[in-house]
Amino acid sequence: MKPIDLKYMMPAEWEAHERTILAWPVIGSMSYPDDYADVCKGYQELISAIAEFEPVTLVVNPDDLEKVQELFAGQAVEFLPLEHDDAWMRDNGPTIVMNEQGERAGINWGFNAWGGKYKNWDLDNAVAPEVLKHLDLRQFDAPLVLEGGSIHVDGEGTLLTTEECLLNVNRNPQLSREQIEQYVKDYTNVEQIIWLKRGLSGDETDGHVDNVACFAAPGKVILQVCHDPADDNYEITQENLRILADATDAKGRKLEVIEIEQPPLVMHEDQRLTLSYLNFYFVNGGIILPVFGGTAEETDRKAIDVLQQTFPDRRIRTINGMAIIREGGNVHCTTQQIPAGK
Repeated sequence: MKPIDLKYMMPAEWEAHERTILAWPVIGSMSYPDDYADVCKGYQELISAIAEFEPVTLVVNPDDLEKVQELFAGQAVEFLPLEHDDAWMRDNGPTIVMNEQGERAGINWGFNAWGGKYKNWDLDNAVAPEVLKHLDLRQFDAPLVLEGGSIHVDGEGTLLTTEECLLNVNRNPQLSREQIEQYVKDYTNVEQIIWLKRGLSGDETDGHVDNVACFAAPGKVILQVCHDPADDNYEITQENLRILADATDAKGRKLEVIEIEQPPLVMHEDQRLTLSYLNFYFVNGGIILPVFGGTAEETDRKAIDVLQQTFPDRRIRTINGMAIIREGGNVHCTTQQIPAGK
């Protein structure tokens, strides 16, 4: 049985959460292990910010448990001791689905470290089942390698993704586009998939959609854009604008597109950092937004203004977006929402 057979559906991220699940960084998996202390400080800031809005469950390697517990004393943070390889819960954690009665279940997608880019992922591939066991939720095993950062839904039958990631041969080389699309529909219970071509330049995830576009509401999409024709992201984001302008959702609506200007280019050791305001995260009553400071102060302000106008009833809670970006992701990549059941 698949979720669609039992009328389970992936709810929109902005719907009420019971809690958020994250994982604590693991020095052995880091690209820049000398930055471990700074990365941990970034995670501490992020987790404390989320805990201002809703409870947090933090997956921690057992050896780190005692020292991490001390960091969050008195905060709305519980701990799940569990061996893991890396700290990107969006991508290897379960996707929670819900039926019409408000009963929840979880999708256990296959995980292969973003197309085999890293050596070890066996522990991370086992995280989702352990989380679902901890939450006492039914498990659906999807016959598909998929990271949660590669999809975004409107809660009314429409899903956003990119061809660059979801159709990449390093994920599911044995499957055709039609088979991948059908599996995604079967397990998230969406009717319409809107395919963008590519994600942002330099994104080691092969173009996760959560760096470039997301739904703000049914029929409304936020898109990060670039206005400099000399920047690689110019062609990418202009193409995405054209695709969204021609798209309709599962209800037949034309999409309203809200633009957020990208931050200025930042390099680290000859690599472009994938800076994105779209890598924000919905919490109950708020939004956790990475901002970048320095040369990005102007675009930081613009992003805050756009999101506050788009979500007037939510508090925009900013955090230091430079703290963990060198490891390849940001706020949304670290989080996995657990929707509130009924």
